[in-house]
Amino acid sequence: MAGQGSGGNVIAALCNIFIPGLGQLVQGRILAALMFFVVTAVCYALTATVILFFMWIIGAIFHLWAIIDAAKYRGGA
Repeated sequence: MAGQGSGGNVIAALCNIFIPGLGQLVQGRILAALMFFVVTAVCYALTATVILFFMWIIGAIFHLWAIIDAAKYRGGA
């Protein structure tokens, strides 16, 4: 993958808009993808229970973080 701002990073960031962690998966970062997906999905699921309605804020923060992380990824070495 090329450096920051490359077309691959843009595609990864766009993937994260739809499914958190998908962009990291496209970049080959499996653990980061799993972490972003699980945390965001759990927060959104807890919001759907209405009991923990405030969890959407934490889910939204992780969702945004996943997008920014994919866009700024520089790759190894």
